[in-house]
Amino acid sequence: MSVHLPADETASARPAGPDNVRPLGHRIRVPKTAELVAAELRRRVVRGELAEGDALPSEAALMAEFAVSRPTLREAFRVLESESLISIRRGARGGARVHVPNGNVAASHAGLVLEYRGTTLQDVYDARTFIEAPCAALLAERRTEQDLVRLRAEVAHAEQLMDDPHAFIRAHMEFHALVVELAGNQTLAVLNGMVRHIIDLANWSHVDLDAGSPDNVRANKRGFRAHVRLVELVAARQGADAEALWRLHLQEAENYLLMNKSMTTVLDLLG
Repeated sequence: MSVHLPADETASARPAGPDNVRPLGHRIRVPKTAELVAAELRRRVVRGELAEGDALPSEAALMAEFAVSRPTLREAFRVLESESLISIRRGARGGARVHVPNGNVAASHAGLVLEYRGTTLQDVYDARTFIEAPCAALLAERRTEQDLVRLRAEVAHAEQLMDDPHAFIRAHMEFHALVVELAGNQTLAVLNGMVRHIIDLANWSHVDLDAGSPDNVRANKRGFRAHVRLVELVAARQGADAEALWRLHLQEAENYLLMNKSMTTVLDLLG
């Protein structure tokens, strides 16, 4: 494939219609060649033509395919590296390896933005409720028998860990993630992954301080009962009741977790 650039970088001669109105003299920025190369390789990853761990062709092969210089190709690589879509290994056995998009990168960037804005943990917990509670309803409406098998297995696993607060909270969080996953909305799942990165850290930090205390034991038991009840409502396809139950459960969890007054903002947690 060759990369073709428009001949006129101002590209202002395009006719303006009702949906294509620009201020007089407006200049359109034409992408650099490196950006076009990066865009093509990015499309191949997103479309599944390049899989996790695949090695990109050699620099010489890519330079020939795209008809670009080595500096241009390496600039394209830097763009993809910044997006965590490839990693570069130096040396005789080096080269570019592909990494498929995942929520960890988005979560990391979201955490930085929330830190910068001085976002409170309560704000993050509220966002989780807005995401998870409707997912409980969606799950009840769409669930399959296999979904119920997975939910019941998670509940049974957590029950075995009730006497180990650190292990229990991890199982508890896995159940929450599973509810969103099984709801089947990919956009909500990605948003939840961004929020969950922060929620999980807050949970672990709180349990480290409170493990085994009466408040901790009481919160774990109440949370476990809510999980059991949710599975019953999902099995019965009672979407509205499932959402109401999950909203209450999340609010109770938020009240318990915000008892730790030493961490009130995302910056306190991640900074």
